[in-house]
Amino acid sequence: MSWTPLPIGVENFEDLIKNEYYYVDKTLFIKELLDMRGKVNLFTRPRRFGKTLNMSMLRYFFEMDVPGREELFQGMKIMETGEKYLVHMGQYPVISLSLKSMKQATYEAAFYCLKEEIAREYKRHGSILEQLPYSEEQEKFLRFIGRKASAEEYLGALKFLSECLYTCTGKQSVILIDEYDVPLENAYFAGFYDRMVALIRSLSESALKTNDCLAFAVITGCLRISKESIFTGLNNLNVVSVTSRSYAEHFGFTPEEVEQMLRDYGLEQNLETVKKWYDGYRFGESEVYNPWSVINYVDSCYHNKNAFAKPYWSNTSSNSIVRTLVEQADISVKQEIEALIEGGTITKPIHEDITYDDMNSTQDNLWNFLFFTGYLKKIREHQEGETIYMEMAIPNSEVRYIYKNAVLRWFEEKTEKKELSPLYESILNGDTETAAEILSENLMETISFFDYQESYYHGFLAGMLKNMGSHNYIVQSNWESGKGRPDILLKYPSVRGKAVIIEIKVSKTYQGLEEKCEEALAQIEEQRYEDGLRQEGYRNIMKYGVAFYRKECMLKIKR
Repeated sequence: MSWTPLPIGVENFEDLIKNEYYYVDKTLFIKELLDMRGKVNLFTRPRRFGKTLNMSMLRYFFEMDVPGREELFQGMKIMETGEKYLVHMGQYPVISLSLKSMKQATYEAAFYCLKEEIAREYKRHGSILEQLPYSEEQEKFLRFIGRKASAEEYLGALKFLSECLYTCTGKQSVILIDEYDVPLENAYFAGFYDRMVALIRSLSESALKTNDCLAFAVITGCLRISKESIFTGLNNLNVVSVTSRSYAEHFGFTPEEVEQMLRDYGLEQNLETVKKWYDGYRFGESEVYNPWSVINYVDSCYHNKNAFAKPYWSNTSSNSIVRTLVEQADISVKQEIEALIEGGTITKPIHEDITYDDMNSTQDNLWNFLFFTGYLKKIREHQEGETIYMEMAIPNSEVRYIYKNAVLRWFEEKTEKKELSPLYESILNGDTETAAEILSENLMETISFFDYQESYYHGFLAGMLKNMGSHNYIVQSNWESGKGRPDILLKYPSVRGKAVIIEIKVSKTYQGLEEKCEEALAQIEEQRYEDGLRQEGYRNIMKYGVAFYRKECMLKIKR
């Protein structure tokens, strides 16, 4: 079977088709757009769900004077829809602007990237320059190409270009604005949010509000930033979010499309893996797979059809929203995160009119951000009065990995900042009561997963003890010793110092903690964990049985 290359990172529709990459046909997006006839359409979807490629497809379909257009769309579903739709092919000037490059550390750098994008788009339409009737318009057009327009002029750059195109063609423009909220998210975390809101609002309003030269507009982003802050006065705005039933199958891959792709690459046996890791999203009432991750996984099977699934989506962003939730979580939110990671659900009020400025105002707003950006999926919804409540869960293994990693990084950073000398000293001095109290207190602050399995407690205790190097102790986890592996070993570099063997058990009840401690101590003896230490020369060996029940801990010692 020949291997068709997969379009990893290919976001230009012409490049994808001409270079014969594998393409999942989304051209019926054009049909629905024409059927719905929205004047200004905002599509919000999680990152890496095909927004940019779809915008490129729209440009090549609608734009006038595209060489070889029929070849690009040959055999596509849109070509079977009839003259009602095909009559629109190549009939519009198209203004296409991407804001994804405006992810910069300062407002000035972000504004410079906007100027660069606008200059490129003006240059792309440079052939109309000589057709403009007035020298003033030509000079202004040239200022945009030369990046020399004033700051005020840039606020109306898209509207002015649409006016120039109408003057020269007699046709209204299609305006495409991709990733409109990337600069807003970046500005929020970089500290210049208000300035960026004002810029994007002015740029959008001038082009989309009362613009007689506008045929229709399509905007994409991850979030709907509330009407009041960005799209003020746009009464013609049609918002299509992940809760909308319309357009649901045009972003992301449907189950049928994924199954076909796996058949095309001879990977039918991998369906359950792909489903477990990359399925689980629901747009409207449609089941959707993460297209970025599916494509990357199929590509990884080129040399090995049994390649392991990996979290491809988690590597495309800092996942700052999940991290923010974990860092700010109170006890109740920690319990909710634990429930989600263990496969449970939470129910929260959902509202789409949010801003980044609202993110930290309430925990409910953070849950909203997580839902609309793809970190949670809808299970079901219901309405109480004017409020819509959404029952939500983690979509799949890939996103669960993101939560777990965020929790682990948070715990590591939190532990590094703690003064844990009292814990170390209590363990070295045999003070089991103090050690148990300190560990229980820290367990109350943590977020657990694996349903309180032994591996969770092992990681927790190893994390708490890893900085014992500052007390000149070597920390070894699951190190070979005797007949097996003790959970944790603490050793002073000199055999004249102490060595500590720690074995961990998990109790199903609070009352069973003491019994589990004794069981752990018995295992240390039965497996002869101290033999290796004695062969090294250690004589002062402490043996701890440590038992956990949820957020409670008990230690017993045997010397």
